[in-house]
Amino acid sequence: MSAKPTRYHVKSFGCQMNVYDSERMGDLLAAEGHVATDSPDDADIVVLNTCHIREKAAEKLYSDIGRLRKPRADGGRRTIVAAGCVAQAEGAEIGRRAPAVDVIVGPLAYHRLPDLLREAAAIPEDARGARWGRAIDTDMPAEPKFTQLPARRHQGASAFLTVQEGCDKFCTFCVVPYTRGGEVSRPFADLVAEAEALVAAGAVEITLIGQNVNAYGLELGGGETLARLIATLADIDGLKRIRYTTSHPRDMSDDLIAAHAEIPKLMPYLHLPVQSGSSRILKAMNRAHTRESYLATLDRVRAARPDIAFSGDFIVGFPGETEADFEATLAIVAEARYAQAYSFKYSIRPGTPAAAMPDQVPEPVKEERLARLQAAITAGALAFNLASVGRRTEILLERPGRKPGQLIGKTPWLQSAVVDVPGAKIGDLIAVEITAGHGNSVEARPIPTLQHESVPA
Repeated sequence: MSAKPTRYHVKSFGCQMNVYDSERMGDLLAAEGHVATDSPDDADIVVLNTCHIREKAAEKLYSDIGRLRKPRADGGRRTIVAAGCVAQAEGAEIGRRAPAVDVIVGPLAYHRLPDLLREAAAIPEDARGARWGRAIDTDMPAEPKFTQLPARRHQGASAFLTVQEGCDKFCTFCVVPYTRGGEVSRPFADLVAEAEALVAAGAVEITLIGQNVNAYGLELGGGETLARLIATLADIDGLKRIRYTTSHPRDMSDDLIAAHAEIPKLMPYLHLPVQSGSSRILKAMNRAHTRESYLATLDRVRAARPDIAFSGDFIVGFPGETEADFEATLAIVAEARYAQAYSFKYSIRPGTPAAAMPDQVPEPVKEERLARLQAAITAGALAFNLASVGRRTEILLERPGRKPGQLIGKTPWLQSAVVDVPGAKIGDLIAVEITAGHGNSVEARPIPTLQHESVPA
């Protein structure tokens, strides 16, 4: 009788980079013969892939560890892995506060996960079955982890592809340069080969991701830019859609902007974080752009692709932010005409320059400003979706809807579109007409033929 296979569950916090990393850790575990499970409750190995960008990231990790350290219903003990950016930044503290954790691994060393699990399994247990030691790797190795990963095991119509990692911008509020290291681009040929493999496995849409994805290739030289990569991937038969995120305004190059006009497979959507509408606060954040230069960049992209949809990121309550600074943020939301945006209260990240800045904004003020900002963002998203009504386009079906027969797909502008299409399945690209707009989605109906109409700028 064969032994029961070891089950694993990977929980991902935060950004798309973490989603990609979680998928790759799953690939590593599957290559070792482990079997995925949707629930941590019956898993033998649970990987908590953490994000350190937002507030209370560490507290979320410890809360999950507290639940997972209890025995399973069958009495078995879980192996707990703390991975990602919180593990990188607070590895020693995790070891002190959470002895139930067996493995601590940073985002640049997760290719060693199988070896670390073997190391942890070799650590003796006490009489209660607890290990008071753990396997740790939070190094930032010189060799790229991607060359040591197994082949992708992608399933689904959409796929992420990491093209670049790390950040050299050193925004005063951000820990990424300390947890992910400096900007490093993957070899061009490796990315093309991985994209071809994803398409062969069924992907019709690929999103290129990186901490500063539009900085891809800057340190490589030889003209290997993100725009050139997109143009090369666009030649892959079977690949229908290309996206990229997250970009820095400083690295929106002429050739990348031109790509939005010249490459039909590049979707008309750009996530370009601004963080504040106040040039004074942007300087304090070390963002390397001003309000005026940011809006000028949006104008250049719109000139190249008039129907493009923009999204952005905002931080409210940054140290020293006045009411006038915040009003400038509200104003830029209106000027930029975002299709959607993400907003957060400033939270102190230990070790960053902003943590030691004077004039920290009181929490009640941050909460009130965040509510006002989110109301403005919601109004802008609703206006964008209402302006889409009557347009004809294609959507990529991604998941079931709430009601029987409903499916939800993504428009080229990354709107969630709810549609009822008898006989359609996840992964299909179908022609639709948008019939209604809401704050977070649109409704659509299938149409037999497609005459593409752009969403107005």
